[in-house]
Amino acid sequence: PLRYISKYSEFVKHEAQKNKFQWKTMGPAKVAVPSPNDYLQKHSKEPKLAPKKKKQDGEKSLPLSVPRRTYHPVIRIKKNFINKNAVAVITREPKKPQHFCVDTRQGDKYLLEPSGLFPKYIKKKNYGVIPKYVTRRNEEIKREEEEYQASVLEELKKKAMRTLSEEERTDILKALKKKWEEVNHAFQGLPVLTDTMYKKMRKEELELKLNQLEHDIAAIEKHKTVYIANV
Repeated sequence: PLRYISKYSEFVKHEAQKNKFQWKTMGPAKVAVPSPNDYLQKHSKEPKLAPKKKKQDGEKSLPLSVPRRTYHPVIRIKKNFINKNAVAVITREPKKPQHFCVDTRQGDKYLLEPSGLFPKYIKKKNYGVIPKYVTRRNEEIKREEEEYQASVLEELKKKAMRTLSEEERTDILKALKKKWEEVNHAFQGLPVLTDTMYKKMRKEELELKLNQLEHDIAAIEKHKTVYIANV
């Protein structure tokens, strides 16, 4: 029998060849060899200057700059670098000795400053300086405290004691005496015999009211100036 040949074989070959790239190969890529005629020439990589423009007919050239009579050329003075370097070395601050740390018997040493054992932190310029956010927070706390104290003083001023006027004092004294007469009249109207609990409680209540009223009347009559709080 004849061998089976797929009708898509040519299409598959075409697709495989189409998607094939030079850098997707096994082994060295098949790259075109450079031509021997394209060799590196001398001065080929140096920057080239732009070509000079030719003067057109009738174009005037710029006038030459002529120095004036008062112009004095700068005379360069030769410097003695040997003396200059000697003076710089003499006046320069001496180098500070570097601190080393030896950790082996053979004398292996390393610099102490970058090792972390040298106290560099306390030698910082801002060491011991209060941070800005702490200062800002302290100012806020102080301002809040001042506002609170001002509000407390305002409340105290509102609740401050004031002097009772003579007219108010006389009216209060009259009202207390009138109240005492009413309570005394009720006390006198109690029965002589207090044989029940209610009668005893009523009598004790009236006695307490009379005592309190007598105390208040005596205090107001004794003191001519009376202070009361604004509650």
